[in-house]
Amino acid sequence: MTKSQPLPLETTSPERDPVDVCIIGAGPAGLTAAYLLTKRGLSVRILEQDPTYVGGISRTVRYKDFSFDIGGHRFFSKSKEVVELWDEILPQDFIDRPRLSRIFYGRKYYAYPLRAFEALTNLGLYTSALCVLSYGLAKLRPHKDPKTFHQWVRNQFGEKLFSIFFKTYTEKVWGMDCDDISADWAAQRIKGLSLGHAIFDALSRSLGLKSKPAATLGEQGGVKTLLESFRYPRKGPGMMWETAAAKVQAAGGVIHMGERLASIAHDAEADRFCVVSRSLDGGEFRQTCKHLISSAPITELVAALQTPLSAAPSAAALRYRDFITVALITKAGKSFPDNWIYIHDPSVKVGRIQNFLSWSPEMAPEGYACLGLEYFCFEGDGLWTAPDDELIALATREIDQIGLIAAADVIDAAVVRQPKAYPVYDDAYQANVAAVRTALDSHYPRLHLVGRNGMHKYNNQDHAMMTAMLTVENITLDEKRFDVWCVNEDAEYSEAGLSGAEEALKSERLVPRRVS
Repeated sequence: MTKSQPLPLETTSPERDPVDVCIIGAGPAGLTAAYLLTKRGLSVRILEQDPTYVGGISRTVRYKDFSFDIGGHRFFSKSKEVVELWDEILPQDFIDRPRLSRIFYGRKYYAYPLRAFEALTNLGLYTSALCVLSYGLAKLRPHKDPKTFHQWVRNQFGEKLFSIFFKTYTEKVWGMDCDDISADWAAQRIKGLSLGHAIFDALSRSLGLKSKPAATLGEQGGVKTLLESFRYPRKGPGMMWETAAAKVQAAGGVIHMGERLASIAHDAEADRFCVVSRSLDGGEFRQTCKHLISSAPITELVAALQTPLSAAPSAAALRYRDFITVALITKAGKSFPDNWIYIHDPSVKVGRIQNFLSWSPEMAPEGYACLGLEYFCFEGDGLWTAPDDELIALATREIDQIGLIAAADVIDAAVVRQPKAYPVYDDAYQANVAAVRTALDSHYPRLHLVGRNGMHKYNNQDHAMMTAMLTVENITLDEKRFDVWCVNEDAEYSEAGLSGAEEALKSERLVPRRVS
């Protein structure tokens, strides 16, 4: 399927033919598993609750003649296997795009990651002096044992720079006060760099004394550079997953759109699952399978088990962060060159703004642009429940207030709500996930958890795919030889291949957690 279009709903009898593998969710993990399993000759059936789109959070939404990404997805991976799979599925449709992202604060723009010398110059003499004095005070009187994100960043950069470049955006994204976020998250995200080192490095480079790239603030791993360009499907990330879905169907796999997981029963004697799904019109369908792969949120999976799980309270306690994209349509000349802009200004609620035309020129008709304003929230709060027209009015007002485009330049708009975008790492999440894993492994050895929400791990798209690739190996071998929980952002499979997965570093892709 090279053209972006919704997948057709399946119309089958309530009692479906048994399959080797049933997959819950047609996101990157679910579709990767289905694609590889069908290549190996196994029968596969996917249940996807979205009635229109495959791809999960990596889908591309269409509104009239406009397309937009949910969050922005660069196609870059350290995994040789993942890159080769992308090229195999979509060999002719990748384009190379220049990377540009900035921070907006106080009506000025700052390179992202922050360049210390540029940041202090933009802030002006008075504010820069306050930043330097604040930094000096932090070094003279640091928090001896920083417990919170606030205390740790203040020690590294001073109170003034913390309030400008760290506090507002962090609290917008995670819905937590910086005094409630544990310091270990900051230590991992912003390690190895001090303000003094960054200023010295940038000044030396400006004077021609050093030739290496200017120092930056806020990048994991300290002083480093970012990719100057990235690959992207010409019609958005959904193009990858719609093509994968079409290939799965062509190989005999079946995808049922608009079906939500209702219940799961397990026949221990036959060692088979019976999965019941419910369609949008209320119809129920039964599916038996030998193996069950789930990329559904752990909370929903455990709640669907007919035999109560001892760890059910642990599953129910897992939390998620959600967000809303308000897509504003304007004329192309009224947009900006960035792929996205981080909004650190506390006077507006928007957290990040995408320019989808800068991701691909095919995301909008000629002469037009589509801008995505992202609002981070919790499902059920005031933003989430606001009517679409109120959200559009808010986004139009705020993009005018920021000065990117005038309110009068907005000619159309659409709203997309994304539930469970980010698994929350609160102080109890590790114990809760461990309890669920132990209970599921002991009762259901042929139940496989994959993907971001399926494992409650803040994985990137490529890491979600790798969990599926290892799961396919386990299913083929009919034993869990590979530990998919080892897959994380630090794992480099480019040399080790699939067999190196168990040797991967076991650090997590971090998100904030509350102070313990």
